[in-house]
Amino acid sequence: MSTSGPDIPLHIIAPVSSSNRGHHQDTHPEPTERRMHSNVLRAAAARSAGKSLVKGRNKGKGKMREQYPDESDEEATLLGNVERHGEGDMDREDVEESTQMRRLQVSRHSATLSKSRSRQDKSRTIPFRPGDRFQTHFPPNMVRNQKYNLFTFFPFVLYEQFKFFFNLYFLLVALSQFIPALKIGFIFTYVAPLAFVLCVTMGKEAYDDYKRHLRDREANSQKYLILVPPLSHNPDSGPHTRSVPSSTLRVGDLVMLEKNQRVPADMVLLRTSDPSGTCFIRTDQLDGETDWKLRVAVPTTQKLGSDKELMMLDGEVYADAPIKDLHTFIGTLTVSGTSTPSPHSSSPALAHAATPTVEPLTAENVVWSNTVLAAGSAIGFVVYTGSETRAVMNTSHPETKVGLLDLEINRLAKILCAVTFALSVVLVALNGFRGLWYIYVFRFLILFSSIIPISLRVNLDMGKTVYANQIMTDPDIPNTIVRTSTLPEELGRIEYLLSDKTGTLTQNEMEMKKLHMGTMSYGFDSMDEVAHQLATAFGAENARQPSIATGTQLATRGRRDMSSRLRDVVLSLALCHNVTPVTNDDGSLTYQASSPDEVAIVKWTESVGLTLVFRDRTRMEVQTPTGTRLSYDILELFPFTSESKRMGIVVREAQSGELLFLQKGADVVMARIVQRNDWLEEETGNMAREGLRTLVVARKRLTPQNYAAFKQRHHEASVRLEGRNEAMAAVVAEYLERDLELLGLTGVEDKLQDEVKSTLELLRNAGIKIWMLTGDKIETARCIAISTKLVARNQYIHEVAKLKTSDQVRDQLEFLQSKLDCCLVIDGESLQLCLNSYKNEFIEIATKLSAVVACRCSPTQKADVARLIRQYTKKRVCCIGDGGNDVSMIQAADVGVGIVGKEGKQASLAADFSVTQFSYLAKLLMWHGRNSYRRSAKLAQFVIHRGLIISVMQAVFSAIFYFAPIALYQGWLMMGYATVYTMAPVFSLVLDQDVNEDIALIYPELYKELTKGRSLSFKTFFQWLMISVYQGGAIMIMSLVLFENEFLNIVAISFTALILNELIMVGIEITTWHTYMVIAEVVTLLLYVISIAFLPEYFDLEFVISTRFAWKVAVIVAVSALPLYLVKAIRSRIAPAAYSKLL
Repeated sequence: MSTSGPDIPLHIIAPVSSSNRGHHQDTHPEPTERRMHSNVLRAAAARSAGKSLVKGRNKGKGKMREQYPDESDEEATLLGNVERHGEGDMDREDVEESTQMRRLQVSRHSATLSKSRSRQDKSRTIPFRPGDRFQTHFPPNMVRNQKYNLFTFFPFVLYEQFKFFFNLYFLLVALSQFIPALKIGFIFTYVAPLAFVLCVTMGKEAYDDYKRHLRDREANSQKYLILVPPLSHNPDSGPHTRSVPSSTLRVGDLVMLEKNQRVPADMVLLRTSDPSGTCFIRTDQLDGETDWKLRVAVPTTQKLGSDKELMMLDGEVYADAPIKDLHTFIGTLTVSGTSTPSPHSSSPALAHAATPTVEPLTAENVVWSNTVLAAGSAIGFVVYTGSETRAVMNTSHPETKVGLLDLEINRLAKILCAVTFALSVVLVALNGFRGLWYIYVFRFLILFSSIIPISLRVNLDMGKTVYANQIMTDPDIPNTIVRTSTLPEELGRIEYLLSDKTGTLTQNEMEMKKLHMGTMSYGFDSMDEVAHQLATAFGAENARQPSIATGTQLATRGRRDMSSRLRDVVLSLALCHNVTPVTNDDGSLTYQASSPDEVAIVKWTESVGLTLVFRDRTRMEVQTPTGTRLSYDILELFPFTSESKRMGIVVREAQSGELLFLQKGADVVMARIVQRNDWLEEETGNMAREGLRTLVVARKRLTPQNYAAFKQRHHEASVRLEGRNEAMAAVVAEYLERDLELLGLTGVEDKLQDEVKSTLELLRNAGIKIWMLTGDKIETARCIAISTKLVARNQYIHEVAKLKTSDQVRDQLEFLQSKLDCCLVIDGESLQLCLNSYKNEFIEIATKLSAVVACRCSPTQKADVARLIRQYTKKRVCCIGDGGNDVSMIQAADVGVGIVGKEGKQASLAADFSVTQFSYLAKLLMWHGRNSYRRSAKLAQFVIHRGLIISVMQAVFSAIFYFAPIALYQGWLMMGYATVYTMAPVFSLVLDQDVNEDIALIYPELYKELTKGRSLSFKTFFQWLMISVYQGGAIMIMSLVLFENEFLNIVAISFTALILNELIMVGIEITTWHTYMVIAEVVTLLLYVISIAFLPEYFDLEFVISTRFAWKVAVIVAVSALPLYLVKAIRSRIAPAAYSKLL
């Protein structure tokens, strides 16, 4: 088979090994050779897209050609023409015979279609107008964020509740009351609190999931136009469109997109309304960057005359298996011609026989789902749907979050359960295990069940609701929303903060602040002078001959005058970019580019008088201060990459024909390219310290001979199959990037969010380690880290980028181990290598650093980092972001905070807390987090104390009265104790505060104490346990010592002393009295006194109103409560708390 026919383009020719050729000829001569030729074409095109394309192609292509019966007729015809073109001695009969063999061969595979598609290999070759059977092999294009359905809701929610020992214990106690032998008191007192908690929780879960369902339904029902083939009886009619919901879109559909429409699936861009084939998309919900991205339609399909030709195209799209990487796509488009369906034939016939063209497809030819078409209209070819889209693959499923306080209380509940069981067994053992002792053990367990009070869960949940309401009604942080009301205490335990950059720390609004030209520097306040000098330069130029540059204004050292130098640098800035002016519907002009820096510079050139008015792929026009237009042809464009750190452009002035090579880039690479750069390093450092993003601008004049030589060498390098990119870069370096004239240095400011610097400083002082995770470039992230003061002044910044081997990773980790006071800046590629090679070592070292900046992070990488820090350190991690790309990170954190911003509400809706700006985080953590944690810790321990004290009294009572499992207090007294008589005062602890708001924000160091978890620990728990044992024992023993002859008097004396003791204990625990607290104490006492009159079965009224009752109760209360008050007063004098020193 010849591969050097005169009509086969050079870029689709590739060698084929003779061994393979011989093998194929021995088996199925005609169809196999044809298939081989097709593979050769694709392989060559794939090589042109890079080495990785070859790998992707070879991996799955061999078998892919035989998979789909729907394309058999089309492929046979298409490839028949290829063979005929490349093989001169093959006549028509041979072609027809081979076509029949090919059809037969493919039909044999149709029965085993699903089996032939490997689970591992999800690459696909999609024909135009695919059949229904083919399309059903790919996932449906459904958006589904729901956690439950009708069948899974109850099992899943109940499991989530009862996997906690706390709730499971209450359930078992409640169920035990349905057994007559174990029944003690009212069943209602055991069942009602648990049922209330479960109903509230399940109702909240159901409501949240219903809201998710509504959002899913709205997304799935959005209508899109798809192109459908013309009717067979009227093939000349244009392609028809049909409106379908996005959930019914399938692989192979041609979708028409309009301006501001969300892209419903991953698709290859075939045509755009712009003649050049370009369009802009907004990717803020995918990668967090608000600047528009340029996408290019496939040239072959863009050149077609109409949508009808596109619809009837005879070809196929190969797409590699779906992956998470947003910046990589490997594929090809194979086109033979335009097919016209005949009413007499089911197979398409080629309109013209031509060699199939195979075009490589890259990420710039693809629009991902969840992006938005920013301008114009476009037609896309769907390649991935549903779960295989990049957006879904980069989204992790949310986990049900549980606060650390809840886990700690769950652990304490297990200890209390063990104490209850031990106490029950001890009492039965002391009685000699008489009679039905195992029944007695269970009755004691139920008697002591108040040790783990169900009211604890009710009180804590109500407390969380109060905290959430306080946060949402705080006038200092307006429009803050608490979406997960179970986590406010977590805000007081944060030790790591992971933040997005764009839109979170910065506004992503760039502004040109400085221009330095070596001998002159222009700040933001002197731009009027630049405009004046520019007008002078262009005005003078028009008044004299362009080639003459003489006069008294020339500097003595032969340099041009300042106006001329300014003209050169501003004109270079106005030309050296990738910005496109877009005219809006109202006639206004906006600039769009993939980098906001470039837009800022072009806006600045407009502000000083040089305006970019037109730009396409071959030409641009700028308008001078005098109103004249300068036209330039774009001959070459070298875009910015993270490797090159610079971008260049070759332009030719239309009027004079002058050739210019203009380049701008980072100082580290430009310093070795430009001449006379003695001032460059110093000024770059000065601007960087101000947090400005610097770009060096340079220029080189080219002769036509120089450019022609460069063009020839560059073309030769561009058609190489191996080492193409390196060869092209070498040619550019040799012919263009030598001895450039240094024109100037620009400083662009990325505006920060309000009060970002002070907020970050305050959080650092609070002991919180801050990581910045961004999808942006290293240079940008480094500048923002400096300008936000994330990096302290003169702190060493260690950059880690482009690591390729584990040895390099080990070397970097060894260096970091010896320099833990530095700030680490690492790119996504190196970060992934670190996590793959030395995960534990990297996390161990990185978590010790004061600050870490990770750049070029994918959404899943951000989430992985959050999970790793949580797993390794066991500390609480807070993540904050504002874009759809931050959702995974927010959901992976212990506490997720979403910012409502320019990038929409996706992050806000997925977060636990929604704020409108980053600075609100300070008050959210320092004040509301502090209060929520301390109050809940105090409330939880007091409720446990309230249950323990009555259980200790029950144990003492049973021990004295022959170890009988009889209740000391029954019926209403037990119900009233946990509700009417103590609930309001105890619950009023949720309003307590140890310091005022100003002190909490002025002294963030106080926050460090909270992160140690000392408010609720085993130490404090055992302190309360001892208090409960002492008070319960004292009250019961004193009551028995002082009791009258009737048992009723013991109940009256001990219960009254118990209620008064609890009210006094609440007063002792309160740090700052609130009006509600006073009301709760007084009203509760009055309610108790009044209720005595209505409970004659428990209280002998004649005895209660006697002085004997009063003094006995007073003595008992004094014995139980007074020592604790004295201990607290002495401790506050000898060892005061840290916060008390500031009061």
